[in-house]
Amino acid sequence: MIVLCIDIGGSGLKGALVNEQCEMVSERLRCETPQPASPEPVLAALTTLLKPMKGYERIAVGFPGVVTEGITRTAHNLHPEWQDFPLAERLSQVFDVPTRVANDADVQGYGAVAGKGVELVITLGTGCGSALFTEGQLVPNLEMGHHPFRKDKTYEELLGDAARQESKKDWNRNLELAIEQWRKLFSFTRLYLGGGNASKIKFDLPVDVEVVSNQAGIYGGVALWLGPRFKS
Repeated sequence: MIVLCIDIGGSGLKGALVNEQCEMVSERLRCETPQPASPEPVLAALTTLLKPMKGYERIAVGFPGVVTEGITRTAHNLHPEWQDFPLAERLSQVFDVPTRVANDADVQGYGAVAGKGVELVITLGTGCGSALFTEGQLVPNLEMGHHPFRKDKTYEELLGDAARQESKKDWNRNLELAIEQWRKLFSFTRLYLGGGNASKIKFDLPVDVEVVSNQAGIYGGVALWLGPRFKS
């Protein structure tokens, strides 16, 4: 089975073809997320971006918000019109292929975790996404980024890209503090840091914390159709 895996982000839309072994079998295509990022402009941009893709049998989508049964419930970094939007159904109609949609951090987690112990995934991009796995089982739609963190601000407010642009030093310090808070909260076996800003970290990470490729947000989508493909 070849799956067209799509990653919808606050700043970029990405897509690639992935096989059952979680290997990309096409180039990774990207375009800027339309502004305003309401559903119809995003769907139009995806249609144009992914037109060259051929030979896929299924579509898997990572979406930056709460998703239940293919319906997007929240989208803090996109547009209010995404509330209760039937994204899986609409993409199935547009591309004429069965489609499944999940939270983007959950999808990235499927591409990163080993399936052992308590594994926490944090995505550092436009916002701050999160996913939690216990022995390879996903706890869906964690959305920890919108919980209080420090000084009456949320994780997303202090670890999102706007905060990094304002002060890279403060962003790194807040991330250090957050890692230790997450350790106390979850007693994680391993913490994975993904997303476009994970490469911007300027301090030494603890031995049980690692940066994972942002590509995991693409090839993790295979799990929505074929189940997890845990790394060895």
